[in-house]
Amino acid sequence: MSGPSNSAVSRRAFVVGTAAAAGTAALAGPLAPAASAAGFGWSDDGSNYVVDTGANLVFKVSKTNGDLTSLVYKGTEYQGYGGKNSHVESGLGTSTVTLAQSGSTILVSVAHGTLRHYYAARSGEDNIYLWTDKADSSVTATRYIVRVKAGLFLNDEPDSYTYTTSTVEASDVFAKSDGQTRSKHYSQHRVIDYDYIGWTTGGVGLWIVRSNHEKASGGPFYRSLLRHQSADGGGLYEILYYGENQTESERFGLQGPYVIAFTDGGAPSSSLYHGTLTTPWADSLGISGYVADSGRGRVAGVGISGRDTAYTYTVGLANSAAQYWGTARASDGYYSMSRVLPGVYTLTLYKGELAVYSTQVTVSAGATTTLNTITVPSSNDPSNASAVWRIGDWDGTPSGFKNADLMTYAHPSDVRASAWTGNVVIGSGSETSAFPCHLWKDVNSGLLVHFRLTAAQAAAAHTLRIGVTTAYANGRPQVTVNGTWTSAVPSPPTQPSTRSLTVGSYRGNNYTFTYSIPASAWLTDTSQYNVLKIDVVSGSGTTGYLSAGTAIDAIDLLA
Repeated sequence: MSGPSNSAVSRRAFVVGTAAAAGTAALAGPLAPAASAAGFGWSDDGSNYVVDTGANLVFKVSKTNGDLTSLVYKGTEYQGYGGKNSHVESGLGTSTVTLAQSGSTILVSVAHGTLRHYYAARSGEDNIYLWTDKADSSVTATRYIVRVKAGLFLNDEPDSYTYTTSTVEASDVFAKSDGQTRSKHYSQHRVIDYDYIGWTTGGVGLWIVRSNHEKASGGPFYRSLLRHQSADGGGLYEILYYGENQTESERFGLQGPYVIAFTDGGAPSSSLYHGTLTTPWADSLGISGYVADSGRGRVAGVGISGRDTAYTYTVGLANSAAQYWGTARASDGYYSMSRVLPGVYTLTLYKGELAVYSTQVTVSAGATTTLNTITVPSSNDPSNASAVWRIGDWDGTPSGFKNADLMTYAHPSDVRASAWTGNVVIGSGSETSAFPCHLWKDVNSGLLVHFRLTAAQAAAAHTLRIGVTTAYANGRPQVTVNGTWTSAVPSPPTQPSTRSLTVGSYRGNNYTFTYSIPASAWLTDTSQYNVLKIDVVSGSGTTGYLSAGTAIDAIDLLA
């Protein structure tokens, strides 16, 4: 049976005026204490701790390495993807595993070197609450993967490769016989876009409800692995740190709770979402790095003026230790973020995904930091500059450009992609939709933009701006005007060093290249088209879609 669409399994819990999309707002009081359920308890089978939630879920944790070795819901075993267990990263190896029960809560603790991991069960619930405390880089990445037996949740979503074994790129991008591509990287969703991910048959739903990602990296717009299906089974991920197209250094500390949740086929309870979940029952469990709500603060902003109301504005807090974000209210820009660890943060305001304002904010435990109305200076938004012509708009994304939507869930070689080549004529009405969202040195370098200038415009020098959102292998644009004037090769800005354009992500570091073009470069005959040639230059990269490349935010010629 096919699973639901991505929109059905990755819904946002968004509450106006709160940071629900960030997982930081306390929107409800604590969950009622779980009633004692018949069968709730634990046993030791010699190799595993066996935990019965007293509902429909029984799970086992290896006493040797802390792996989740069994996941039985209503009598059916779900654990077992390719003979592998569910675990942190690809398995921690030999660990010290202990169990303690405190009333209606059972906590299994896993110690591996400096890393601590926890599983908690609550009486009468079909949920497993997880925390991971990573103190250093001794474990290379941080993820938890739930490995699910084959055949239980069949689907063919963009992040699935159940039906193909033909490799397009590396060992993780595949092509079906119809030319469509699949990869576990193609999640489509930014962190801010989803509360949970998983599958349903209509009668059973298995989900991971994500944490607030306060110790993760990459910010609200980061894209990473969420789930996949293969011939061996399926995987559901909570990615806490992943290096693919990563823009930030790794943060260390306690992540969680995130939740493995079973349902009768519907969405997981909204009480589990990172924006509404409260866990006072965990305050006294002794979880390493745990900070109760009483040790956290809140940030609230009166509003934002100078906004472009056509765009959603996101407010982010970040320092080297933690990150948070919330969505500004459309009517006035009000925002709030709760459960914030004490510290000094950089507050960044994003129009779409483009940073347009920043300031410093101090958060104290048990207190609310209230900020007056933020006024975004007109000059901070590049869209406000007067332009002779503009392709796209300045929002920090390639949105609207050719193939932009497809590239979050497909490889550039996918049969559904429009031709990556093709020139653009200003005034045609299709400037943005005809301009490729990505440019590569070995694919479509040398793209041409045709435009006319008035006599007054042709008599003056102009500044050309090309905004990019990320780059692969130091790809950056060099421009030529009318075959007579060529810019210098610009220096490459700092960008992630891993794959990006081929694994569903355009999110790197937004950067604007500027080119001062002299009046002598323009044609004086106003009936003729000037021709702007954009080449991608770099000494790095290989060939095809792995040659040096870049993703486009906007291009304009200033008046």
